[in-house]
Amino acid sequence: MKPELSPTLIRRRLTSLFPAELIEEIAYERDVVQRHQTIDITMLAWTLIMGFAVDGEARTIAGFQRAYSAATNQTVARSSFYDRFTPALAALMSDLLEHALEEVAVPHTIAPRFELFREVLIADATVFRLHRLLSEFPATHSDQSGAKLHLVHNATTQSLAPFQLTDERTQESSQLQTGSWLRGRLLLFDLGFYSFRRFALIEENGGFFLTRLKSNANPLIVGERRKWRGCAISLPGRRLQDVLGDLTRELIDVTVEITFKRRPYAGKQSTDTMEFRVVGVRNEDTDDYHLYVTNLPDEFTPKQVAALYGLRWEVELLFRELKSLYGLEKFQTSDPAIVELLVVAALLTLVVSRALLGVFQELFPETIFPRERWAKTFRSLAQLILEDLSQSFGHPPPNLSELMFRDARQPEKSRLLLSERVTKAFMRRSSA
Repeated sequence: MKPELSPTLIRRRLTSLFPAELIEEIAYERDVVQRHQTIDITMLAWTLIMGFAVDGEARTIAGFQRAYSAATNQTVARSSFYDRFTPALAALMSDLLEHALEEVAVPHTIAPRFELFREVLIADATVFRLHRLLSEFPATHSDQSGAKLHLVHNATTQSLAPFQLTDERTQESSQLQTGSWLRGRLLLFDLGFYSFRRFALIEENGGFFLTRLKSNANPLIVGERRKWRGCAISLPGRRLQDVLGDLTRELIDVTVEITFKRRPYAGKQSTDTMEFRVVGVRNEDTDDYHLYVTNLPDEFTPKQVAALYGLRWEVELLFRELKSLYGLEKFQTSDPAIVELLVVAALLTLVVSRALLGVFQELFPETIFPRERWAKTFRSLAQLILEDLSQSFGHPPPNLSELMFRDARQPEKSRLLLSERVTKAFMRRSSA
């Protein structure tokens, strides 16, 4: 029997994720509201969260002001609204994101075999352009500014781990710390995080990893993990690149020895060796192998290893959602503090969308909700969701006539329209 969809379903989930009492408590702790009693801090926070889905053209403070006014039916002077964008407000939003990352989990559909892992994690980073005068975020080109968002996406719970925001020049590898937190977890990453020393540390901390093998890597093969029929070429004792051209088999599954340097200690740096698994799956179209390096056990076949690496596309879809639907690349500000605040707000938008997706997946476990289709639907209804939240907090329904008058009228009497300037010019000429 199909569950009945309550009109308050969405509101209940969102207010349970961020109760008004929680927002107000953090706001007072962060000194956000003491001097700003005219603005509802709870609705300001929700406007920043939902505003990334509401305003589809640019992430401007003016756009957030319009969304706030439309939802609360409250007139706020532009200068007064701009004054709210302070480091204290940024700290409030960061606290809300930290809270949400611990609360949001979406039922996963990962194959039962993957339950060997506590979680499947995907590390990646994306670059987005900023105002060219933001010198705090230098880009690879001297005449540009750019930020890099470093994320770890949890494919098991469809949530995010804490993130880092750096300038574009910062290497991805420097932002991923390897430690005991990886025990029992599988980490997928691309070549930006590739490091033999990282492979060793993940293994030594009880974790698992999977990444592409660099095209110029030529490790020594020390063993084969599968038996092949017929007169198969013997691989142990040979270098990988030396035999690839001679192989015609569909799959490669070997143990290789990798030499790497440990982190310097007391002014000395030692060299070490470890054994890992290299898997290859032949691409018939290009007649070459897709090669992966991992420490996954043999119960994962080479084709399953390749398919598992395909999960890394999840984070690419996440970045595409942030950029194309929530406007991560459309910041129009030269203030670095506001950039960081808006990045947090964009991530909160994504988390809220995932939280609602989790509700519907729990109610309708047999129904498929394609991620991008869900995101577009969420975006199309974001303003209605924001207005529904506002009414639940005691604000009146929006007065559409008042809103249209207020937002469409000439803001300053001294600013003449084009037709008025032309008319005035002819009037001066006639009087002369």
